[in-house]
Amino acid sequence: MTSGFLPYGKQYINEDDIQAVVDVLKSDWLTTGPAVEAFEKALGDYVRAPHVVACANGTAALHLAAMALDLDENCAVIVPAITFLATASAPHINGAEIVFCDVDPETGLMTADSLQAAIDTHEGKPLKAVFPVHLAGQPCDMPAIQETARKYGLFVIEDACHALGARYHSGKGMEHFVGACDHSDLCVYSFHPVKNIATGEGGALTTTSPSIDQALRKLRSHAMTRSPEDWVNLDMAFDEDGTPNPWYYEIARPGLNYRLSDINAALGTSQLKRAAPMLERRHELVGLYKEALATLDAPIRFVPQREGTYSGLHLFSVLIDFSRLAKSRAKLMKQLHDAGIGTQVHYIPVPCQPYFRGLQQNLRIPSANLYYEQTLSLPLWPSMRDQDVFRVADCLANSLRSNL
Repeated sequence: MTSGFLPYGKQYINEDDIQAVVDVLKSDWLTTGPAVEAFEKALGDYVRAPHVVACANGTAALHLAAMALDLDENCAVIVPAITFLATASAPHINGAEIVFCDVDPETGLMTADSLQAAIDTHEGKPLKAVFPVHLAGQPCDMPAIQETARKYGLFVIEDACHALGARYHSGKGMEHFVGACDHSDLCVYSFHPVKNIATGEGGALTTTSPSIDQALRKLRSHAMTRSPEDWVNLDMAFDEDGTPNPWYYEIARPGLNYRLSDINAALGTSQLKRAAPMLERRHELVGLYKEALATLDAPIRFVPQREGTYSGLHLFSVLIDFSRLAKSRAKLMKQLHDAGIGTQVHYIPVPCQPYFRGLQQNLRIPSANLYYEQTLSLPLWPSMRDQDVFRVADCLANSLRSNL
């Protein structure tokens, strides 16, 4: 039996990562330098994306997407009820009305049917975009979601903060990398320490559109431009002979500092070099979990994996019918915590939050509520040992049996 506390997720840092950060600290650039460009190039190569814009974090990426596509007070966007707060908060901060849609009760994912239902029942501002979320790393049915969205002229922004390295097959048998934007306009990532690679804090956006790429690059740095062709105040911008003044800049709209530092970017580039084997290890660990829990006589199920997909496996969530247990989920989690095992719930349905509850009345999300009532995330990160998985499985099995 191993000892020590096992959180539900954590970063995996090696000596190469440390050296990459030290090299930047010894360089002339700590931010907005060559390490950021190198990270963008490496990420683009990994996810097959032609345009990558690194930024401060995943929430910043979502906000930049909303700004770049003008998702403002004149429109509404559709967000799945099961997701992290930022998927709804970021476009809403930019002014957009948030419309929540229900999800599949077994996977927690937005579907083309739940998207259509949200579109059919919406009565507010004109719809302009949809934000499918690849929950726990499992890809949504992007071809079907895109087809539905395009019928109504909606932008598609993939929230892939859980899904680095994920892939899926289309109906034509082609393999698509999440992030390549084969069925979307934009894709956003987070590189928080519990994600598949870590930059400390960090995020990125990918797109196939050169114009969106340029808009994002301008917006991530105060929406400021130093390009003479964009300037309006010509009397201030140019010298007497028509030469652009070297100090001059303008903004056409307010912006924020959403830049990523070279320190964070260097760590991300180093982590990307082993992103594929780290994801393979996540799959191996989940395989061990399933073997260890397969014969457990308890009300527990594995989240089904969609056919033709390869999950990013940011999380390993199971579904437990707590109505059949003698103890609540909170008490089960405390029991596991006392045994040195951290668990988490991903997520509380966002429309249940007091702020959003006050904005959308009479919302029916029965499947999202069912998913929430049953989900529990178990420890998963690439440096876990096999015996750590067996320890978690044994403790969970004992806790469930004692509560039947």
